[in-house]
Amino acid sequence: MPTKTSSTTRRPGRPAGQTANRKDQRERLLDIALELFAKQGVAETTLSAIARHAGMTPAMAHYYFKTREQLFDVLIDERIVPARANIEAIFQEYAEDPVRALSLVVERLVATHARLPWFGALWIREMISENNIFKQHMRKRFGIERQATMVERVRRWQEQGHLNPDIEPALLFISLLGLTALPIAAMRRCQDDPLNAHLDTETIARHAVAMLTQGVSPRR
Repeated sequence: MPTKTSSTTRRPGRPAGQTANRKDQRERLLDIALELFAKQGVAETTLSAIARHAGMTPAMAHYYFKTREQLFDVLIDERIVPARANIEAIFQEYAEDPVRALSLVVERLVATHARLPWFGALWIREMISENNIFKQHMRKRFGIERQATMVERVRRWQEQGHLNPDIEPALLFISLLGLTALPIAAMRRCQDDPLNAHLDTETIARHAVAMLTQGVSPRR
């Protein structure tokens, strides 16, 4: 006599939780990759090293990403692009008020550095790196049009009298990273220093905005 099939009996196919687990493993590899890229650089970090730090075999890492370059492209699309877009959106919203736009960019950069510790460290490390892997991948994905557009926008603001004409447009965004990423890194390393223990993201953002908009001149 045939037995009744229980309502909880699974149908043949992929085991329960396998899809979710694969997604978790993939995300873990991306997290570890960003951590290592920011800590020791893109050129110095192999896919095997990423797998080892994630507690996986190289074969398992290759299952998710065939090459380090493929992994890096995914990182750009899924992690770097959203973070950048969140910051760049400010320029669209405040296109006619550059001082306000740049002040908000600074505040959002501080928040991004605090939320994503790899963000500022990766950009600064790769900007001064002699290896061009990071820059090459970014240019392959975006070209130089977006960067050129932002530089031209700063020049136009200067011509319109909205920004200090002595600012070098090509250095402005590098300067913004320096005003935000470096203090955040210092804050994390100075928690036991009584002279810097008071530092928090709000203080860093306020300081960066003051340096950007007022410089070191006393208030008038």
